[in-house]
Amino acid sequence: MLDISASIIQGSAVGPVSYVINTGDLATVVQVCDDTYIIIPASNVQHREAELEHVTQWAQANNLKLNRTKSVEVIFSSRRKPQEFHPPKLLEICRVTTITILGVTLTSHFSISEHVTDIISKCAQSLYALKVLRCHGMGDDALMIIFRSVVLAKILYASPAWWGFANSSDKQRLEAFMRRCVRLDFYRQDDCTVDQLVADLDDGLFAAVLSNDQHVLCCILPERNTHSYSLRPRRHEIASTTTRDSRNFFERQLFKDMYCIQLRSVNCFSKIKVK
Repeated sequence: MLDISASIIQGSAVGPVSYVINTGDLATVVQVCDDTYIIIPASNVQHREAELEHVTQWAQANNLKLNRTKSVEVIFSSRRKPQEFHPPKLLEICRVTTITILGVTLTSHFSISEHVTDIISKCAQSLYALKVLRCHGMGDDALMIIFRSVVLAKILYASPAWWGFANSSDKQRLEAFMRRCVRLDFYRQDDCTVDQLVADLDDGLFAAVLSNDQHVLCCILPERNTHSYSLRPRRHEIASTTTRDSRNFFERQLFKDMYCIQLRSVNCFSKIKVK
């Protein structure tokens, strides 16, 4: 019997769970930052080294080691208003223009095109596997179930987070891929489109946040409207924010409700006018 200095073997099944438990006490130096993925606004760019040193000390205290060579830094800026001044590079940390966060690829200009290209490429490989199963005698009904479980699940993975950043070209590529799947008899033509499936997922997530005060997203939910007068019944009483960023999940949901109310008002007015 020998003692080892490591906690969990890398690549083991309990490794991710153990890391999540260990990071429970990891706090940031500046309150506006986040841990594991350190998110620092431009106003606090001078705290980058302090945050990294803090994480290094925490890792040593928990029998871990911060690998700077595998860490990357990305500077997010708007394509319309590019940041002219970039802070100096961090020691032993590579600066990149593309980063993958929890399986979603995002560029420094908040573009999701590379993520769409990646998932279409992976889904195309899965289509080849489905063709092989069909050649071995598997029926169409079973193939459609596998398609929904594997291919469609890859396309819709974390869609409420990145769908708002997808442009019209990205959405057209996804719809073209789905039409290809229809021609291969892996998906029915009268089934929901990708846009409709994403809308259902958005509505389901938004309803889950509204109905559960302990939901992890409740902390970033806008404040609720407080008024004493009676208004038309709505799905929620959340106040609209001033950011007006249609790419944000909550902003898309709030704008959708505003659009539906305006549409109902127009329809009622047209009916009265006809009478």
